[in-house]
Amino acid sequence: MTSPRPDTRAGEPQATFVVELAAFNGPLDLLLSLIRDEKLDIYDIPIARICEQFLARMHELALNDAAEYLEMAARLLRIKALMLLPRHESDEGWEDPRAELVRRLLEYQQMREVVDLLERRGEDRRNRFARAWSPTLMAPPQAPLALSLAELLVAVDRVLRAVKKPGMHDVVPRALDVDGAIAIVKAVLALRATARWRDVVRADAEPWEVLSALLALLELAKRSELKLAQPRPFSDVEIRRELAGEAA
Repeated sequence: MTSPRPDTRAGEPQATFVVELAAFNGPLDLLLSLIRDEKLDIYDIPIARICEQFLARMHELALNDAAEYLEMAARLLRIKALMLLPRHESDEGWEDPRAELVRRLLEYQQMREVVDLLERRGEDRRNRFARAWSPTLMAPPQAPLALSLAELLVAVDRVLRAVKKPGMHDVVPRALDVDGAIAIVKAVLALRATARWRDVVRADAEPWEVLSALLALLELAKRSELKLAQPRPFSDVEIRRELAGEAA
């Protein structure tokens, strides 16, 4: 739902709108849902049709004052206008104005798949393992880090923005290679007892390589083959090889 904050006094900033939707997590999520509902080809989006449906859904959900949804609506209208411009068949310099939008949708779709996988694994772990408690401890155990779906998507998007940005023409998704990433992590830990995130992921890694490495570390931690630690927020992740005695 969209609701305005209380009116402010003279001299204070104008009232802003807080957007809270249970069904969608931003304009890309809404756009991807429309494409799936209509069973459209994400590589050949009919802009005129999807733009009309996006505007209709914005009006239906009362999102006419949400800046991020308005920005996406303006982007769709601009792409629609560019698609209507005449062009020659022999014009080799022409670039499809939908390419950047397709790239963003493909990256967002990959992030959603990773988030859904992590949520399923987390739910499975909660169902199989009860939270331990020791009566000898006076203080309660520290609560685990809890993130909402929207916060996790923002965190993954921040990681993807830090890596090399692909060209506008490169809209072909790459399948995740978790097994290959696991082999790299094991090879690094075979040479040293401890490592860091930058030791297993190169600085100019593609988004699919970053996601593969993340899933590989979580899978090895689940197998108790290594331990992950982050001393403080936004610091480098520490990877430590699990010794046989510690695993027991």
